Amino acid sequence: MGTPDPPKLIDQMREALRTRHYSPRTEQVYVLWVKRFIRFHKMRHPKEMAEPEINEFLTYLAVEQKVSASTQNQALAAVLFLYRYVFGVDIGDLGGVVRARKSHHVPIVMTRAETRAVLSEMSGETKLMASLLNGSGLRLSECLCLRVQDLDLAGGEIVVFNGKGNKDRVTVLPEGLKAPLREHLTGVRAIHRQDLQDGWGRVKVPEALGASTRTLPPTGGGSGCSRSATGGGTPRPGSRGGTTRTSPSSSGR
Repeated sequence: MGTPDPPKLIDQMREALRTRHYSPRTEQVYVLWVKRFIRFHKMRHPKEMAEPEINEFLTYLAVEQKVSASTQNQALAAVLFLYRYVFGVDIGDLGGVVRARKSHHVPIVMTRAETRAVLSEMSGETKLMASLLNGSGLRLSECLCLRVQDLDLAGGEIVVFNGKGNKDRVTVLPEGLKAPLREHLTGVRAIHRQDLQDGWGRVKVPEALGASTRTLPPTGGGSGCSRSATGGGTPRPGSRGGTTRTSPSSSGR
């Protein structure tokens, strides 16, 4: 047998990111910037390039694309990661790059009345999710990844796992959202029970484990979350997936 082909550059990039426990979202963004860097230089291999080409790319982003300073810094971080952890090369001085200007605009913040007006036009799970974003200070990705066991309805707290910076934290659960959450959970449990009655929501377990099938409990976990949901049951035709989600994102993806 011949020698297997070496992994492709992007595969090496993904492996380096995962080895260092970067979040799935960061991996996605870094890979995108590296691809843009390569396409900008007419598909040249990054090993053939160095500081001048990086400067040219960053200057293009600032001057032609008019990206923000944070976006330019993100692109730089992605390219530097490629050279440092995939190629094992430290990039030297980048002093010649044109830096994007930082925004000095005063942020526009909605008033309480405006927020209530927006929420009043929403309904169902969309309203529940928006209310959690507003009342608990959750990021959208954090809200989508919520699971039942993250909610402490009695204590009025939400535990956020693997948040920004791969850190866990505890935030407040507003009193006014407890009843809507209980109502939502009651509804998805009913869906789960109906799925079980219809013969769905089960997965095969290897005979070595002493059982042929296992019933999946109701569980949450949004698409793209770094936390994996329980099991992967056979999806019911027309259903939302193999397991009935019990987070606020149970039907929205």
